[in-house]
Amino acid sequence: PRRIAESASGAGRPVFIVAFEGHTDPGTVEGFDHVWLKLGQTDAALRALHGAGCVEVVMAGPMRRPTLSSLSLDRRSMTALAKAGTRIFGDDGLLSLIVEEIERDGFRVVGVEDLLGGYLAYEGTLSGGPLGDMDERDVARGVAALRAIGAADIGQAVAVQEGLVLAVEAIEGTDAMIARAGSLRRSGAGPVLVKGSKPGQEGRADRPTIGEGTVAAAAAAGFRGIAFEAGATLVIDRPATVRAVEQAGLFLVARNFADPT
Repeated sequence: PRRIAESASGAGRPVFIVAFEGHTDPGTVEGFDHVWLKLGQTDAALRALHGAGCVEVVMAGPMRRPTLSSLSLDRRSMTALAKAGTRIFGDDGLLSLIVEEIERDGFRVVGVEDLLGGYLAYEGTLSGGPLGDMDERDVARGVAALRAIGAADIGQAVAVQEGLVLAVEAIEGTDAMIARAGSLRRSGAGPVLVKGSKPGQEGRADRPTIGEGTVAAAAAAGFRGIAFEAGATLVIDRPATVRAVEQAGLFLVARNFADPT
């Protein structure tokens, strides 16, 4: 989020940040016009954006998904959630609902890639030699597992070792899932992390993302490589991420996850 703000400001665009208590890093808003709100204050957030003269909105930054019962929902939030039904139980369903509410108020929602550019990686090998047969089988197994959990709007990552699905990402996030998979790994070649988008996912919010932190977590957990969906996954600090992969002795590949059928 800070990079987005700095990039837009450097291009001469005014920036206003809606920060959420308990979620947004205070350093993100330093030096920028902003407002602090609680999750669930939809009407207040939209009024603040209008008051700041905003035209475009980008959603970025990590959020810890709370239970609905723990939120202080305003009337606008409650009305939107009631209309959404079961969509609200998945991250993509909820984020799509938020995008709809923002656009209903006349704003244009844009993706991170629209503002920063160059973060999406396309098909190919970023680091490591050609994958072996076992590597390819584990990647294929991971893609199949991703399709299954993605269709249920559960997660964006899985860990596979010699055909065994060690862990799937749920509420804990990718890094915690990687650590859990590391505790479950068998002897032999380490697991492979496979990360990608959900079928029909809202591309302007919560894109799958990897970076140096992902690589560090995978290396610490004994993984042997990372495969992610080409054209859909954000790679933060690509040169630094690739260097981290090389130093850890892992492979890093971008693949087309589309179902050939």
